[in-house]
Amino acid sequence: MPTRLTIRLDFDAGRRLGAGKIALLEAIEKTGSISAAGRVHAMSYRRAWLLVDEMNQIFAAPLVEAHHGGAKGGGAALTGDGRRIVALYRGAEARMRTAAESEIDAIEAMLAPPDQALSA
Repeated sequence: MPTRLTIRLDFDAGRRLGAGKIALLEAIEKTGSISAAGRVHAMSYRRAWLLVDEMNQIFAAPLVEAHHGGAKGGGAALTGDGRRIVALYRGAEARMRTAAESEIDAIEAMLAPPDQALSA
């Protein structure tokens, strides 16, 4: 498995956006549900809901719209802004990976073999 590069954006006033929140948004898009997305990432519905609420609060427009239960149950979907934030984040991540490729390769070359690293 190649080395992963993840980023976290630290905005003013303690507002953050990183790989975990983006993965939660992607899971909501895929599953159509906050609770199912939480299960994908081994988190409680409450934890997933709190993260969604936090993201909806830090951006000018909501990233996720929740639909309350009814005959078919509830659900959730990304808004256009939510899909755009995911795309922008993944685009930035890819550009950073490309820009830092030689440095990442040099760091990887200096790693101890996996069996040696575990015994230390």
